[in-house]
Amino acid sequence: MGTALERPQRGIGGSSPLLLALAVLVGAVAGIGGYTLFYAEGFSYLSSEPKVCANCHVMQAQYDAWQKSSHHHVATCNDCHLPRGFVAPYFAKLVNGWNHSKAYTLQDFAEPIAIKPFNSEILQASCLACHRDLVHDAVMARGPTEEASCVHCHATAGHGERTGLGGPRT
Repeated sequence: MGTALERPQRGIGGSSPLLLALAVLVGAVAGIGGYTLFYAEGFSYLSSEPKVCANCHVMQAQYDAWQKSSHHHVATCNDCHLPRGFVAPYFAKLVNGWNHSKAYTLQDFAEPIAIKPFNSEILQASCLACHRDLVHDAVMARGPTEEASCVHCHATAGHGERTGLGGPRT
């Protein structure tokens, strides 16, 4: 064995250039991701505080409308827009967080914003979870394949009048 001076050098600290490039890439992604999480107040989305939903200015009209709605004193955003359970709400927040951050960053969302099928199913289940005794007969009479969407008739229940929210009035 030769001395340390006789060994060939493999880059900084004896690592290969490929490993160094990987470390720089991982560091850059972690740094940019961490800054984005901080700037976007990412950890606040783990709470159930309704004002968090208005962190993104695109949702301000929905937040303002909710404050004037019939559900303001009995339900928060999470009560209606997240599934029940222990893991399911965090999975929904993960999916929606990714989708919302991508859409907002790339500015590729439709305006006015509209609920997607994944979230529409969650919303429907939430309506039924709170109002099952009241609507059970009406929902069951149609059968599960023809279940009526609660927001079809009650579009103003969670966010009040649609004024200012955009889109056609139904």
